[in-house]
Amino acid sequence: MDDRDVPDYMNTLRLDGRVFVVLGSGAGIGRQTTLALGQAGATVVCVDQRPDLAQAVAEEVGGMPVTADISDRDELERVFGEARAHAGPVTGLIDIVGRPHLGPLADLDDAGWRSQFALVLDHAFLALQIGGREIAAAGGGSMVFVGSISGSTHIPGQSAYGAAKAALHHLVTCMAGELAPAGVRVNAVSPGFVRTPRLDTRLDEGQWQQVGAVIPRGMPGQPPEIAGPILFLASDLASYVTGQVLRADGGLSGTTRIPELW
Repeated sequence: MDDRDVPDYMNTLRLDGRVFVVLGSGAGIGRQTTLALGQAGATVVCVDQRPDLAQAVAEEVGGMPVTADISDRDELERVFGEARAHAGPVTGLIDIVGRPHLGPLADLDDAGWRSQFALVLDHAFLALQIGGREIAAAGGGSMVFVGSISGSTHIPGQSAYGAAKAALHHLVTCMAGELAPAGVRVNAVSPGFVRTPRLDTRLDEGQWQQVGAVIPRGMPGQPPEIAGPILFLASDLASYVTGQVLRADGGLSGTTRIPELW
């Protein structure tokens, strides 16, 4: 008979007393993640480049708004300094910043290539370096980055974006090893097609139906469906999980579209 104690699993999901910095918290996956963390009891520092978005989501969650350009080292240092001063030691980081330059790689100029990597990868380097140090100093915690299935499979028109996301995935697994002795877990969630506010401005309903037709579950994701896995990885339910890239794509990755033969 196994008579070992059984944890209170639902309580293990709670984040009471913890301080999370969310980069890119203003809309879509960022807003839903911020609200999920807040519902779990965390104090959330809501960081966005747009002050109106940072303020709005902070009011929703009872958090602290911060406006910053997180691609700048001094700005990101300021974010963590303000978070520490006003909310307490930072024990978690969620990074949801990243936007694709769409189109054939042959049409991308040098500036576009550099800006794609700056937007996806360079700021993540700063977040891992600065945030990892802060969380380690607080006694440990969790870091979750939002990657993309573009980093593990070919998506037409996303070669540069996919290369940057693939590098981000690898950086996450490497930094998980570096930061584990300090009690800091580092993971990523890799979404497929998600109906974020930004993508909703680019695709009409007919195009979304075409997207859904190639996803095994039959429809694209919604931002809360990415916030859920992020919350799991941020919590102690995932205490033995680090260095992982969790796909959340409705089964799209690894599928092959073939004609109906039988």
